[in-house]
Amino acid sequence: MNDFESRTLALAGVFRAAALVNILANEGTISEDDLRISVESIFETDPDDVIDVFGNINNLSLGFTTLLNQLGKNNNNRNIDVARYVVSMLFLERQLMKNSAMLETLFTGVELATRQSEHFSSTHENVIANLADLYSRTISELGPRIMVNGEQSYLETTAISNKIRTVLLAGIRSAVLWYQLGGRRWHIIFYRQRYIQKAKEQLEAL
Repeated sequence: MNDFESRTLALAGVFRAAALVNILANEGTISEDDLRISVESIFETDPDDVIDVFGNINNLSLGFTTLLNQLGKNNNNRNIDVARYVVSMLFLERQLMKNSAMLETLFTGVELATRQSEHFSSTHENVIANLADLYSRTISELGPRIMVNGEQSYLETTAISNKIRTVLLAGIRSAVLWYQLGGRRWHIIFYRQRYIQKAKEQLEAL
C-alpha cells in the first residue's frame, strides 16, 4: 500500500465518523459493530499499519461511500452537517497537536478506557461514558466546539450523546493518523479527484 492509499484510508476514517455522528443525531442508533469499530480505533495507539486502526478494510466501507458522496460532483449526495463535522475534526486535530498537556490527558484517559474494556467490552456503557467524558474534558475545551444537529430528543439522551462524543473522538483519532501520514487540509481541495478515485477502487475491491 502506497502513501496516498494509506492517507485515503485514514481520511475515510474521518468521513466514517462524521457519517455515524449524523446517523446517531438523526436516528438515535448505530449498529453495535459500527460503535465497536469506532471505539477500538481509539484504543489502537501504536499500529504497525494504517489498516490495524480500523480492523480491516471492510470496516471503512461507510467512510469510502461518505467520502465519495461529499467530494463527488453530485450535490444531491452531499450533507452539509457531515461536511461540517469533517472540517471541524480536521481543524480540532491541529489544535490538539499543539497542546502537549491535553495530549497527555488523552493518552492517559485512553489507556484507562482500554483497561476498563478488558473487564467489560469495548462497547459497554461504562466504557462509552468514560470516552465521552474524556472527549468533553479535552477536545470540547479546544474550541470551537462541534455543534451537532439532529433530533433534540436524541441529542438530549445521555446514552446517545455519549456515543456521539465517542465517535467524534474516533474521528479525531483518524484525523491524527491522516496528518501523521502526510495529509493536509488543502489536499482535500487539490487532490480531490485522487481521493475519489482511490475510494472508488477500495469500494470496488470489497
